Amino acid sequence: NCTFTELCTNFPILEKFGICDQIHFIRYLTEFSPLGNDSELFVRDTEFEHVPVTIYEPKNPSPGLQRGVLYLHGGCGMFGNKSKLFRQLSCFYILFAFYYRYRLSPEHQPEIQLEDCLAVTKHLLKHAKDYGVDPNRVILCGESSGGSLVAGVCRTLVKSSHFAKPRAQMLLYPFLQLSNTSLPAHQQNRYGPILTVKRVVKLGLKFLHEDPRNYTKFEGLLNNCHVPEDMARSIKKWISADLIPEEFKIRGYEPPMPVPFSEELFIKTRISEEVLLSPILDEDHVIRQLPETYLLTCEYDILRDDGLLYKKRLEDNGVRITWTHLKDGFHGLVSFIDTGIYSIFFKPRIRNVFIMTLYLFQLPKGERCS
Repeated sequence: NCTFTELCTNFPILEKFGICDQIHFIRYLTEFSPLGNDSELFVRDTEFEHVPVTIYEPKNPSPGLQRGVLYLHGGCGMFGNKSKLFRQLSCFYILFAFYYRYRLSPEHQPEIQLEDCLAVTKHLLKHAKDYGVDPNRVILCGESSGGSLVAGVCRTLVKSSHFAKPRAQMLLYPFLQLSNTSLPAHQQNRYGPILTVKRVVKLGLKFLHEDPRNYTKFEGLLNNCHVPEDMARSIKKWISADLIPEEFKIRGYEPPMPVPFSEELFIKTRISEEVLLSPILDEDHVIRQLPETYLLTCEYDILRDDGLLYKKRLEDNGVRITWTHLKDGFHGLVSFIDTGIYSIFFKPRIRNVFIMTLYLFQLPKGERCS
């Protein structure tokens, strides 16, 4: 994951020699990453509403309709690969996993990506029984930018009375807001591991069709110069370092110095547009209708505080939430789930947490075991 991202942001040699566009090269590498043995699964490729979908089906499922997990990959909406974790859970915990590749940036804008994700989700909720899945036990799961899309799908569905709702949403170190880029996690983890401030900005520039070599032009984002003063005041009650618990400031935090507002950066980041508006800023009546939530945050993650702020919004509005914080975790760790020493430290813990969470999510809404 780190190597792929480094190739994407810092080594334009492939493009310079006209060999291959870097983004497409990274997609090629991730698409053909080895995924292991499928001896316990039926794996088939299909389409839901013209969106490519891979279905992982246990060969020996228990009787009746099963729970199903729709998985949205991360990768800044530009690239991503199939999760080994959910393949393993499909075998171990008997669930149907659906991985789908929404159209990617920079060729396609966020509106198109959300449209794909909504189409696939609605299709599965409507036709769940055709795939052996209980429509009342469909779970949406997303990593990083995939978590942003999951939150976007759930918020959109609760605003409509015409569609069924997912049983739950699972957000793994999600990217949820761009309205405050000077939170404690941004400062503490600006040099990584894995996801650094510089890397985030450069990936964001590619996503926004900007030249990553113009990085210095966008450094003002790190001091929130892209946020108008009136907007900064209005969102402070929901997105602010003041709302981050003190225990998460121990590693250091300094309030940012005021800087002049940049209308150019405000327009380019599109933070006021509906499709990119942070789910943390949704009205209370929308948040109250969100499904039960599982949230994973990592201490050494530049996006840690996005999760903490969303957690507070959900709790304040009575949404049931299961939260796991890995004090030694880092952004993208699920991608390393079968990689050397990381597998020893993280795989059993993450798998056990997911198994417990998936068990709770299989119960009817409102019920919990004692």
